[in-house]
Amino acid sequence: MTNSPAQTKSPSPEEILSKLNTSSQGLSTAEAQNRLSQYGYNELAEKKVSNLELLLSYFWGPMPWMIEAAIVLCALVGDWVDFFIIFALLIGNAMIGFVEEKSAGDAVSALKAQLALNANAKRDNRWQTIPARELVPGDIVRIKIGDVLPADLELLNCDKVSIDQAALTGESLPVTRSAGEEVYSGSILKRGQAEAVVSATGVNTFFGKTAKLVAEAENTDHLQEAVLKLSDYLIIVNLFLVAAILVVRVHEGDNFIRVLKFCLVLTVASIPLATPTVLAVTMAIGSQLLAAKNALVTRLSAIDELAGVDMLCSDKTGTLTLNQLSLGDPYLSEGVDNQQLLLAGALASSREDNDPIDLTIINGLANQDILHDFTVGHFIPFDPVSKRTEAEVTDGEGRTFKTSKGAPQVILDLDARNQAFAGVVNQEILALAKRGYRALGVARTDDQGEWQFLGIISLFDPPRPDSQITIENAKRLGIPLKMITGDQVAIAKETCHQLGLGQNVLNAELFRQTPASQLSQLGAQIEEADGFAQVFPEDKFHIVETLQKRGFIVAMTGDGVNDAPALKQASAGIAVSGATDAARAAADIVLLTPGLSVIIDAIELSRQIFLRMNSYCIYRVVETVRILIFITMAIFVYGTYPVTVIMLVLLALINDGSMVTIAYDNTKIPKTPQRWNMPYIISLATAIGLVGVVETFLLYYYTEKYLGLPHEMVQTLIYLHLAVGGMMTIYVTRVRGPFWSIPPAPKMLMATGLSVAISTLMACFGILMTPIGLMWTLASWGYAFLWFLIFDWVKLWLYRLLDSKQVVILGSRYLKRWQGLKNRS
Repeated sequence: MTNSPAQTKSPSPEEILSKLNTSSQGLSTAEAQNRLSQYGYNELAEKKVSNLELLLSYFWGPMPWMIEAAIVLCALVGDWVDFFIIFALLIGNAMIGFVEEKSAGDAVSALKAQLALNANAKRDNRWQTIPARELVPGDIVRIKIGDVLPADLELLNCDKVSIDQAALTGESLPVTRSAGEEVYSGSILKRGQAEAVVSATGVNTFFGKTAKLVAEAENTDHLQEAVLKLSDYLIIVNLFLVAAILVVRVHEGDNFIRVLKFCLVLTVASIPLATPTVLAVTMAIGSQLLAAKNALVTRLSAIDELAGVDMLCSDKTGTLTLNQLSLGDPYLSEGVDNQQLLLAGALASSREDNDPIDLTIINGLANQDILHDFTVGHFIPFDPVSKRTEAEVTDGEGRTFKTSKGAPQVILDLDARNQAFAGVVNQEILALAKRGYRALGVARTDDQGEWQFLGIISLFDPPRPDSQITIENAKRLGIPLKMITGDQVAIAKETCHQLGLGQNVLNAELFRQTPASQLSQLGAQIEEADGFAQVFPEDKFHIVETLQKRGFIVAMTGDGVNDAPALKQASAGIAVSGATDAARAAADIVLLTPGLSVIIDAIELSRQIFLRMNSYCIYRVVETVRILIFITMAIFVYGTYPVTVIMLVLLALINDGSMVTIAYDNTKIPKTPQRWNMPYIISLATAIGLVGVVETFLLYYYTEKYLGLPHEMVQTLIYLHLAVGGMMTIYVTRVRGPFWSIPPAPKMLMATGLSVAISTLMACFGILMTPIGLMWTLASWGYAFLWFLIFDWVKLWLYRLLDSKQVVILGSRYLKRWQGLKNRS
């Protein structure tokens, strides 16, 4: 059950002091200063990034470069209205990202808050209180009940002490340590007092190594990757078209400024100006919906990651289980009932020490008032050598007897008549051990003072009532769960059995026994395991990292300091209810209610949000391709602007401004994890966009060249068509089936209706453009609706075509993985 390294023969105090080159008088001030120079301060290093540096980072990258290029071109040609509008969008996008990242917790700072501030150390042969950060290896310190251990220590002269190191190792119970054994920084002394020598400080402590893993952890932002791929595609298309225009127009003797203005139009047309804002706002609205389900999002892009999660790793204690000891079925000797067994065990317990085992037994009594009928005269607490407690008790009639509880074999040996039933009892002890239960034997003396074995109390940490249902729901959504615990393999297997998981539990000691150069060879075993036992923080980190390298998008749940590195590394780190500050700071999502059931709600909602963002990206590429190639064709063929720059900016502001309401749109809940497939999206959207190029160019040719309408009026007509057609496009791309298959959300209908109403009024009455009148306004609407129906038919045909190709390309990749999942479930 313990995570700590196994202790063999404990060294003597003299050997410990000699090893650390110190003495029982402690270090001198001069020697302490020398060691401080050598080892550094006893603190965790933090990599700080200034607010200015963080803010400036949002102005660097492909998408900002495109927007900045448009700003420069606007300045060069003197289009100051466009300059200020696009500049405002650049600043807005940067501020959204900056505020989001600043709001995320600092995991290393939270870890530092768990460390001791001061220490009672022996310097110059006298005890004094010094800042814990000034401790060095070799310092002699004194610790007492309630103290947070200020460094890694080796115990010197002391009785047995009880150490709560659950935050470090995930152990569900305090551990007992004695002289010669090591205890860790950040642990809490629950019982006893001791003198100890500092063996490691700062980043060299067990705690420090955990913090170092947190600082080094990096998770992949798949949404950012998707946006970058989208922008790279549009940049390439833009550069190709701009280069072609430069060569052709300059060669034909066009004025350089005029050519530059062409480039400005194309650059503005190719930039999805509002895409970062729309996606961020969509996820922000999604985070509000998740908050209503008691899941707080600290990193917006985690919503996207959660939608793609296809592997869930969960800490056991306090997450899958209640982290509350409960009584199992007892083994009773002949003539003994359960309450007699518990009464004897309770009399051999101490409520004052707040020991979890003692309290569980006492609370198990049907009538705790019965304890008042007895007086405990002499109580011997648990001793790791004798492995039992003992109490001398006097009942209400003045009769005195003894009770004892402890290791079952030890208690069994107290009964001189045990040969008659020892075989049966040992079989029960073995059965409980295999099931991972903690077994305690109980005995009491009779009237002749002879010990009588009463039976065995079994203890276990029960699963949460909703854990098994949550695991089944996760499987239904295509997400297998792997349990991770610091407990022994037997306990892990029993918990897996109770939760309906497989029995393939891997002992994490394998990681520590394998050379670092060969750890990668364990990938297949990690992927196939149902759970992991005797896990250290670095093991959790390694498990998550290995699964990610094998192509999984991994979610990790946890609640302790020991979970922080894995939470930070995971694609979606989830801190459960009651988690430590360090775990909450390292996580992307914080659950406010106990258990994991809310995760299923969060996954389903995140998948819906993903579909909405996916629909928007398809819409955005369709419209960008339509506008970009159409404008280029118009410039090549006729040498004129089909729309003005201000019209393009208005399209981005009005149409994309209404697109934020796609966050409320109605969607089905996908039954499988959702990942960005940019080649698929770009292929689909480009094909639909090319249909839009034909549609728009036909309208341009018919009105300007065939009918001979004034150029300024044609520009307005094209603007209105792009505005109305663009809004209709989103109703094509928002669903995979026919456009009527899923009704749109009322908020989205209202927002998109308002946007086209504004564009229609501007075009009809000539606000910032030449008016076209009511008849041409109606004609533009009718033409757009006709092509809306064509778009929807083309979309359905393209999905069938691309999906048939996808089956061939992706089928072999996922068939083996899902078949393995099916076999294990």
